[in-house]
Amino acid sequence: MADRGDAHRFDALWVNVHLATLAPSAAGYGEIRDGAIGVRDGRIAWLGPRRDLPEAALASASVVEDGAGAWLLPGLVDCHTHAVYAGNRSDEFEERLNGVSYETIARRGGGILATVGATRAADDDALFAQSAPRVATLMADGVTTIEIKSGYGLSLAAEAKMLRVARRIGRELGVRVRTTFLGAHALPPEFAGRADDYIDAVCDEMLPALAAEGLVDAVDAFCDTIGFTPTQTERVFDAARALRLPVKLHAEQLSNQHGAALAARCGALSADHLEWIDAEGVAAMAKAGTVAVLLPAAFYVLRETRLPPVQSFRDAGVPIAVATDCNPGSAPITSLLTTLNMACTLFGLTPREAIAGATIHAARALGLGDEIGSLEVGKRADFALYDIARPADLAYAIGARPCRTLK
Repeated sequence: MADRGDAHRFDALWVNVHLATLAPSAAGYGEIRDGAIGVRDGRIAWLGPRRDLPEAALASASVVEDGAGAWLLPGLVDCHTHAVYAGNRSDEFEERLNGVSYETIARRGGGILATVGATRAADDDALFAQSAPRVATLMADGVTTIEIKSGYGLSLAAEAKMLRVARRIGRELGVRVRTTFLGAHALPPEFAGRADDYIDAVCDEMLPALAAEGLVDAVDAFCDTIGFTPTQTERVFDAARALRLPVKLHAEQLSNQHGAALAARCGALSADHLEWIDAEGVAAMAKAGTVAVLLPAAFYVLRETRLPPVQSFRDAGVPIAVATDCNPGSAPITSLLTTLNMACTLFGLTPREAIAGATIHAARALGLGDEIGSLEVGKRADFALYDIARPADLAYAIGARPCRTLK
């Protein structure tokens, strides 16, 4: 089918598999039944129906894997998580079920700040010990790439610690980790009443130092009523872009602060949450090519009622990604597959849209769309093998763990 260079030499060859390529140009899931895929130098060198496989390929491949009729898909990409943190907030979960709002808990020093206290108190090893199992559980769903945000440190030392632990998780667990600096997540207690001074610290001290250490792949902010203003957010974005770092934004989760339009104007990779986005924000994202990242687990846990405008995103051609938002307060979830089911049942995505949202569109939300997220010749050999009857099963069976192999 597709070929590059010497089609007869593969480092690894997978046969007897059904492929769901999720290639942007393909119809549906891009299905190739009874297919094969050849890997050379860490990249996909050939894929297509097994009947079209060059005769010499089986004999010359260094490794031949028989998929036994399983489905092979791009490795899943969890493009929005806060998976590195210490502590537990089940007490707040109980309070919310007894009628206390998320905003009320946050304003009295709970919420994000409760996790900040626990995370600051944990050393590197303790933070790794608490966080790595969460990522390992996500990997069991077929996640091969994960974004991990900081934002529970809110000081230079504590933010650096979080980002170091995220890098360590990538090395020790063998998962691709993209780190995002989220210093503008909440106002730390030592800056109470001085939000602009804190943004000065984020822009002038924290971000340059962390970037110089090579700890930052992207920069995020929380633009909302309990976060930071659009003006403060734009200052963070300006500082990031001066360092040639891409930006993304928590936008329109609890109110419409026009953050999505700001993110689009600044060339953001993504704007995330988006329950309160308006038509102008959707149009701005479409024009800029900014990905809409939907986070249905937070919607579910907080028992929100305002839905993100999925049909507006479709009509405008805004790419839709789906992620867990794994965090201790609003999304204590470690299953991207369950999140896909939530995206379908709560937000009305089709299974194909949800799976594309956790592969090709999620990769784009991390700036990796040219490398991973679909099965195409030249892309990285980044895929997962599933014991399922059809691709839609990944968004259908709640609690299932059908992933057999990660590559």
